[in-house]
Amino acid sequence: MAAGQVILITGCSSGIGRATALEAARRGFRVFASARDVADLAEIARPPSVETLALDVTDQHAIWAAAAFVMAAAGRIDALVNAAGYAHYGAVEEVSPEEWRAQFDVNFFGAVDLARAVLPHMREARRGTIVMVSSVGGRVVVPFAAPYCASKHALEAVSDSLRVEAAPFGVRVVVVEPGPVETRFAEKARRLVAPLLARPGPYRALYAGAEGAMNGDFQRGGGSAEGVARVVVDAIEARRPRARYRVNAMARLLIPLSRMLPDRAMDAMMRRSLRVPKNIED
Repeated sequence: MAAGQVILITGCSSGIGRATALEAARRGFRVFASARDVADLAEIARPPSVETLALDVTDQHAIWAAAAFVMAAAGRIDALVNAAGYAHYGAVEEVSPEEWRAQFDVNFFGAVDLARAVLPHMREARRGTIVMVSSVGGRVVVPFAAPYCASKHALEAVSDSLRVEAAPFGVRVVVVEPGPVETRFAEKARRLVAPLLARPGPYRALYAGAEGAMNGDFQRGGGSAEGVARVVVDAIEARRPRARYRVNAMARLLIPLSRMLPDRAMDAMMRRSLRVPKNIED
């Protein structure tokens, strides 16, 4: 079934996007791997199975141009994998409006615009698969990661709506929810956290405890980008893919737990995990 399928993947400069491009090519897909800077794709450009293109997911013109490019080159788009994304950290009060908007532009609006760009072609063909790479954070909110979690929650909501809307046209919508994955994504997140630890303010002490926990307890049960990529491609190849795939131990544990426990119990668990005290003494 996979042989000859045409797949467009975002966020291929590193991490899950790159691993998915390589896994799909290994299985016989014709892969169009994209990233904001096409130079970052030099190592995976392996014609004819992997073709690369520059795509900034915050640029609507570039999004529609990318869909048109793939259609012109291959004649169809069988699958879209929205893997581009990053995590912005900080207390809700201290994240600027510009930082909130930038987070949603990449993680949410970029994915929605790409889905809108490929859907006309998939509807006409009466087949296609759209994979939204979400996160455990799309179902379980982590304090000090509200921008990231909120963008992924929104992506999950859109996916649930789109799954029903697109089904009559033969288009499947799948959400993949990884737990922690050690990639350059994590490295970028740590760089974004560093200024928070140095910034004076009411949350400074809380950031230090949370950062230590994120590099410790929250990384246990993590997995690899390659493991997530195998799940993504399996879903595309499946005759009847599931609506959601939870990848690695933390996702499989935390998501069901969050639905079982009362909110106060989840809050207490998060406070303990992130070393957040009940009260701050002046």
